[in-house]
Amino acid sequence: MSSALAELPSYQERPALLAERRNAKMARSAHAYMRGNTVKFYEWLETAAGKAIPAGPSIWICGDCHVGNLGPVANLEGRVDIQIRDLDQTVVGNPAHDLIRLGLSLATAARSSDLPGVTTARMIEEMVIGYDEAIKDGHRRRREPDGDAKAVHRVLQAALRRRWKNLARERIEDLRPTIPRGDKFWELTKDENRQLESLIASDELRILITALRKRDDDAKIRLLDSAYWVKGCSSLGRLRYAALVGVGGKKSKTGDVCFLDIKEATAAAAPRAPEAVVPRDHAQRVVQGAHHLAPNLGERMLAGRFSEKSVVIRELMPQDLKLEIDQLTQREAVSAARFLATVVGEAHARQLDRTTRRGWRAALGQRRSKNIDAPSWLWTSIVELMASHEAGYLEHCRRYSLTPTH
Repeated sequence: MSSALAELPSYQERPALLAERRNAKMARSAHAYMRGNTVKFYEWLETAAGKAIPAGPSIWICGDCHVGNLGPVANLEGRVDIQIRDLDQTVVGNPAHDLIRLGLSLATAARSSDLPGVTTARMIEEMVIGYDEAIKDGHRRRREPDGDAKAVHRVLQAALRRRWKNLARERIEDLRPTIPRGDKFWELTKDENRQLESLIASDELRILITALRKRDDDAKIRLLDSAYWVKGCSSLGRLRYAALVGVGGKKSKTGDVCFLDIKEATAAAAPRAPEAVVPRDHAQRVVQGAHHLAPNLGERMLAGRFSEKSVVIRELMPQDLKLEIDQLTQREAVSAARFLATVVGEAHARQLDRTTRRGWRAALGQRRSKNIDAPSWLWTSIVELMASHEAGYLEHCRRYSLTPTH
């Protein structure tokens, strides 16, 4: 064993190291703290019953609708749309919660970009306009970011140009079917490898893998390499694996190698509607939510079991990119806010008939003030959450800086 591999953490060492890494990520900025601390948002919602938040129709919502969970997603045929790309917290609930979470995310992103408060106010106004337009129109019209939403447009155009080699170089640093061990990928135990072999051999996973890129239904499926994947922020500490799977004969081209993301699904902290019928299995809940909110992603996902836990399995596509808007100009920020809200609005509208959409738009427009177009319930919620998260972020930084390892 090389010295590099010998330094990789053991199975027993993982939890402490992952917790430390999560704390470090959350200390980088107020926006990073907001993304990594979803529980704080849900705790606020529990106390928000008297804040006049409209009771929207019970539909599938993202539950953790921040900017980083939106981005380009390819479907089975390779068509790329900007949709919700992370459904860990999806539940049947109040769509107003997604709006508040998105507004908080945009406000903390503006703060991290050192944009003035007036820009945040304009972002929230444009967010409401974009969402309202999407609810009014439904999901019939394909939308793309305009020239002012340059940050979103750049990511979309980059996604359209990407191929397998781009994904390979980013995730595995090479076109060869191996995963390099190091900071992002750790060694697995023998038991983990055995379980992955069994998972890859299942008929359900064969169907998922061969559905993409029009592969042969009877193609041979084999596990080429696998590793523990250190990825995300709020999900650090859960089971997360990367697997390279060969599809077809040993002399297949690189296009016949797929990169699987296997992620543990845990109980959603997002509040759900009391009457909601949601799968009890967490992975099945995530997959069902994806089918409703992000069909491009939903058709590429599978619920499974690993080490007696629910996991969600999906093949990563080169076009799947995370959207980052931590550094924007004022004009870009406002335009991006409007466009991203239309993406969320389309995901919600897809589940509503015309009459319900009309009623939801009327409920959203209640309690508008004379000085701001955004409903006062939304603006007040975001202001309260910003204050709470700012205090929480500073306290997190203080605690993290005083730990023995720093």
